[in-house]
Amino acid sequence: MSQKSRSTPSKVQKDETPIDADIPDNYVSYTLKNTKPLPPVTWSNLLNEINWLSTAILIVPPLVGLIGASYVKLRWETLVWSVLYYFLTGLGITAGYHRLWAHRAYNASLPLQYALALFGAGALQGSIKWWSRGHRAHHRYTDTDLDPYNAHKGFWYSHLGWMLIKPRRKPGVADVSDLSKNPVVKWQHKHYLSLILTMGFILPSVVAWLGWNDARGGFVYAGVLRLVFVHHSTFCVNSLAHWLGETPFDDKHTPRDHMVTAFVTIGEGYHNFHHQFPMDYRNAIKWYQYDPTKWLIWFMSRLGLASHLKVFPDNEVRKGQLTMQLKRLRETQEKLTWPSDSNDLPVISWDSFQEQSLKRPLILISGFIHDVSSFVEEHPGGAHLLIKFIGKDATTAFFGGVYDHSNAAHNLLAMKRVGVLHGGHPHGLDDKLIPPAQRLKIARYNELGSAYGSSTAYSESEEGFADKN
Repeated sequence: MSQKSRSTPSKVQKDETPIDADIPDNYVSYTLKNTKPLPPVTWSNLLNEINWLSTAILIVPPLVGLIGASYVKLRWETLVWSVLYYFLTGLGITAGYHRLWAHRAYNASLPLQYALALFGAGALQGSIKWWSRGHRAHHRYTDTDLDPYNAHKGFWYSHLGWMLIKPRRKPGVADVSDLSKNPVVKWQHKHYLSLILTMGFILPSVVAWLGWNDARGGFVYAGVLRLVFVHHSTFCVNSLAHWLGETPFDDKHTPRDHMVTAFVTIGEGYHNFHHQFPMDYRNAIKWYQYDPTKWLIWFMSRLGLASHLKVFPDNEVRKGQLTMQLKRLRETQEKLTWPSDSNDLPVISWDSFQEQSLKRPLILISGFIHDVSSFVEEHPGGAHLLIKFIGKDATTAFFGGVYDHSNAAHNLLAMKRVGVLHGGHPHGLDDKLIPPAQRLKIARYNELGSAYGSSTAYSESEEGFADKN
């Protein structure tokens, strides 16, 4: 071997070297700052900026299919075959391109890999290597300008626009060196043109011809129109799945979960889960959720054709769900009015409490002074029970001595706090200081060290308390 051949990396070596091995830590910000995007598309430069190959692939089949359907009658056998082939080629993308090769969510035997590669080619969405490279960039740079189908640019951009117009910026770097070593991926990439013709149009036509003598119907319905449905089905993963639904695991980015999207995309509709746990072979984690891709992978594993199905730890999945549940509860909590923190209330002496009780109905319960002027006549037990405790400590009576009040009563009472008695509360009533609704209140970080118990430090704040008279 010559010195030159030893020092110059071969094409194979370059393909198998991770492209992101030496990227800087600040790659995203550096790239966005130091690389200029192409100029905006305008009417004057539109023709030069159209991706004519992708545009033809997306526009010609619908036109040919509609024209063909007007001349070729749809037979029921062809309809069944078209639906079946829609699922076969769609699963080639979802179970093959997506979950097997882009995310390595499971291992597949060589027969299964070849089958998925063939049916995936029938969906005419690029080779496995090209598709996976773009999808890995989408996950790494979700919702940024380095995301090839950035959802922030609009529904139609992420559905079709990113393919029709030349990208304004090169997608972020994403490594596919593992796929460069895969013999099935290399085989499909090398023979991709002949495979898309065979699997996209010839095979569906031949099956219909040999099966029930309907080659033209096979071509129009199982070939061309089936392709249109597969295209828009899988395109909805980039558009509809980032637009419709809920965010039960995380709302940092746009992916969402929705049953409608799942039906449209052969199970890829639980996209919020997928973006949080992309290595999981499932999109739907509940048994009743529609995910035929998951079912296929599981079934292949039962047959011994798939193995090492990756599942994200359930404990971490539930943490994500709990985080979002707490966040939504926090949002609801923020809309409610809560009692004043004890640290924000004036500290009042016993003498001042007695003096002010002569002017307005004040009652002491658990070390807190409450103004019940708006509730005396509304008290379910009668106004006389409140009036007898004005200027007195009603703690024992309130906590079961006369009536063991409900949680709602505790919460309402806390809203009537106007001060804290100097000297604190009686010993043994620590669990009575926080109203029931507040015991489970979701605290901010800066609230974690705040106590809701009454203050025992005297403050010069009685003047404000008296001013409320």
